[in-house]
Amino acid sequence: MQRNVRLGYLGFEVRDLSAWEAFAVDVLGLDIGDRGDDWLALRCDDWAQRFLVTQGPSDDVAVLGWEVDDEAALDAALARLRAAGVETTRGSDEEARLRRVERLFKVRDPAGNPCELFFGADRAAAPFHSRHVRSSFVTGAQGLGHVVVSASDPDQSRRFYCDLLGFRLSDRIVCDVYGHPVDITFLHGGPRHHTVAIGGRQRKRIHHFLLEVTGMDDVGLAYDRALRARVRIVLTLGRHPNDRMFSFYAKTPSGFEFEYGWGARTVDDATWMPTTYDHISEWGHHPVAVAGATTTEKTNERTSGTGGAVRGDR
Repeated sequence: MQRNVRLGYLGFEVRDLSAWEAFAVDVLGLDIGDRGDDWLALRCDDWAQRFLVTQGPSDDVAVLGWEVDDEAALDAALARLRAAGVETTRGSDEEARLRRVERLFKVRDPAGNPCELFFGADRAAAPFHSRHVRSSFVTGAQGLGHVVVSASDPDQSRRFYCDLLGFRLSDRIVCDVYGHPVDITFLHGGPRHHTVAIGGRQRKRIHHFLLEVTGMDDVGLAYDRALRARVRIVLTLGRHPNDRMFSFYAKTPSGFEFEYGWGARTVDDATWMPTTYDHISEWGHHPVAVAGATTTEKTNERTSGTGGAVRGDR
C-alpha cells in the first residue's frame, strides 16, 4: 500500500528572535500565529502553525515534522522503525500542545537530524492573511514544502526515508557546479515533486527549506523584498530541470538557506519515471559572486573605449 507523508512543520532554534520575526513576516510573507516570551509560531495557510521558532544558541533546525494521514499510518510507521532497531520516543502532551497536533513520536534520522512523526494538526480559527504575498502558498496535500537534509551517509539516509518513512524516488541530479561535485537524491511522499532531498554533509542540519507560492510575480516580489532587507542572495533567479521550479535562494538569519519558488510540477506515482539529470538548472541559479563578476566584466567592456558601436548601444 502506498504511504503518504508530507512536511508538516519545521522548528528552528534561533539566536535572534526579533530578526527572525522581521524576516519571516516582511521577507517570506508569513504571519504570526501565536507568540510567547521566547518563541513565536508562524502561519502560511489554514493551519494554526507551520513554523515554531524558539530562542536558543544553536541557530539551526530543531525539528523536522513529518505528517502522516492518521493514527493507523503513524502506528504502521512506528512498527517499521522499531523493527529496524530505530529508537522512537512518544512526545509528551505538552510537546503535542506546543506543536498544535494530536499525537507525535520523536526519532532521529541516520545523520542525527531530529524528526517528529505526527497526525491531527490544529486548524486556525481565523483565515490566513499575508501582508505581502498576493497569491497564496502551496500546501494542502503537498505539505509545507521541502527540505534538503544533511546526510553523513546518503545511502543510509535514503533507505531510512524510503524504507521506513515511506518516501519514493523522484529523481537524482549528478553534476559539477562551478567546480563543486553535486549528487542529490530527491524523494516524494505525495504529489509534491520532492519533500525531502538528500545530498552530503552540511554545516547546518538542512541546506535549505522551500516555500512555494501560486503566483509567479510573488517570487519576484519576494526577491525584491530580500534585496531591500539586505538579505544575502545566494543563487539568482532560475529554473530547475527536475521539478521545473522557478525560484531563488537566500540566507535566513540563522545561516541556512531558503528557496522561494513557483510553478513546480507534481508527481503521479502511476506514471512517474525517475530520471537522472546532469545539470542543476535549465537556466539561472547562478552564485551571486559569479553573476556579479560577469556583470562587472560586461560593464567594464562597455565603458573601456571598445568602439562607437558599443557606446551607441547605451
